[in-house]
Amino acid sequence: MSRIGKNPITVPDKVTVTVNDNLVTVKGPKGELSRQINKEISVELKDGVITVTRPSDDKTHRSLHGLSRTLINNMIIGVTEGYSKSLEIQGVGYRAAKQGKAISFTLGFSHPCVMEPPEGITFDVPGPSQIVVSGIDKEKVGAVAAEIRSLRAPEPYKGKGIRYVGEHIIRKVGKAGAKGKK
Repeated sequence: MSRIGKNPITVPDKVTVTVNDNLVTVKGPKGELSRQINKEISVELKDGVITVTRPSDDKTHRSLHGLSRTLINNMIIGVTEGYSKSLEIQGVGYRAAKQGKAISFTLGFSHPCVMEPPEGITFDVPGPSQIVVSGIDKEKVGAVAAEIRSLRAPEPYKGKGIRYVGEHIIRKVGKAGAKGKK
C-alpha cells in the first residue's frame, strides 16, 4: 500500500470539494482549481474526508495512487494558503523592476527582458535583486519560477545569475595562471 496514497485528506471548513467522474473541483477563499484524476483511480468524498483508492497492486496503479492523493492535497492547500517561490539575482548591474503587472529584468543583455505573468500568477519585487512568484496552483508557480531562472541561470565560476533563495551553486575553480609559460 502506498504510504502517501492511503492517508485520507481532511477538507477544511472554508473549502468545498466536488467530485464528478474523477474531475475534482476545489473552491476556497483564494480561488478555484480543478483537475481530472486518472479514471483507474477512485476518489471518494465522505463527511469532509477524501479517500483515494486503487483497484490493484499493479505498478501503474501504485504509481498513480500517491500521485493522485498529492495532487488533490496540493489543490486544497493552494486555495487556502497559496504557494510562492522566491528568487534572488546576483551580479553587478543585474536587477529586476516591476512595470505594472510585468517584470523587467536587466541581466547583461543588450535589451531588457520583460515577462508578463500568466493567469493566476502574481509577481512581487521587494527589492531590485529579489523576486517573489505566487499563486494558487503549485505546478504553475514552479514552472513560472523556473522560466524566470532560465533567463540567466547561475554560472559556475562567479555565481552570477538568477537563483532560488537558498539554492547552493557548486563553484568551479577558474583557469590557472600562465606562470612559467613563454
